[in-house]
Amino acid sequence: MSDEFPLPVPPSKNKNVLAVELISGSFGGAAQVISGQPLDTLKTTAPAGKYKNTLDILKQTVRNEGVLALYKGMASPLLGVAAVNSLLFTAYGAARRIVSPYPDLTIPQVALAGGMAGAANAILASPVEMFKIRMQGQYGGAGDLTLRQAVAQMWRDWGFRQGIMRGYIITFVKEIPAYAGFYSGYETAKRFFARKFDGEVPVWATLLSGATGGVSYWLTSYPLDIAKSRIQLADKPPAKQGLRGWIKGGYITQELNQITKEGGVKALFRGLGPSLMRAAPAAASTFVAYELTKEYILKHQLI
Repeated sequence: MSDEFPLPVPPSKNKNVLAVELISGSFGGAAQVISGQPLDTLKTTAPAGKYKNTLDILKQTVRNEGVLALYKGMASPLLGVAAVNSLLFTAYGAARRIVSPYPDLTIPQVALAGGMAGAANAILASPVEMFKIRMQGQYGGAGDLTLRQAVAQMWRDWGFRQGIMRGYIITFVKEIPAYAGFYSGYETAKRFFARKFDGEVPVWATLLSGATGGVSYWLTSYPLDIAKSRIQLADKPPAKQGLRGWIKGGYITQELNQITKEGGVKALFRGLGPSLMRAAPAAASTFVAYELTKEYILKHQLI
């Protein structure tokens, strides 16, 4: 089993290697959603004053809606995971080639390529995450919508830009440091283990490297993710949209200021614990699913 997670494989003579990567990445992404959804649901911002803390969210959610409620909102990322991961894998591979013609990038170069991939990934990640958040933001009421109904309602009420693509700019801004942290965190840990074990990285060390990347993802972007969740969960779109508006004090800055006003600086990191806890198993499951799928496809020459 390869020790790569979840980087594209090196160039190969196999003309179908890209297809293998895209399919394997899709399975890896699906495994990540399934393993990380419960803690991701607990992380999602709830209405102010509704819950005391993360543990209270868990207790009330299970009590009122059952254990399966921890998986609410999973349909959106599962449906979009193939396209999102395909774009991310392709963008990261292309970014690496743009940054350097040589395969062995420095850590700063890895971070740059990761940030570029994150920027490209935002165009699909934004609507997928928004509908996941909106499904998670329902609390077992009679008026809860299905995913199909939620999409139709957003399109009917707000159209494409303010509805389907609501929060795209903040997703774009967030994904750049997030994936720069993810890939550089992974590579830093992996290279440490490679030196320690004379180039032979054990599977457990590769899994730990992936977990390091997952933790780095959140540490570099969490406050922006909190603001993004609130913006995408709100009843109405933000008043000021666009990157230019943000630079001049637009909706991203306003949302961050409002969060701080309501709960202090610590509110920008509320739910960080569950997110970090989710990072390790989600990264590990992504790696296993990715590698096993790739190995199976190549072994049986399915493509």
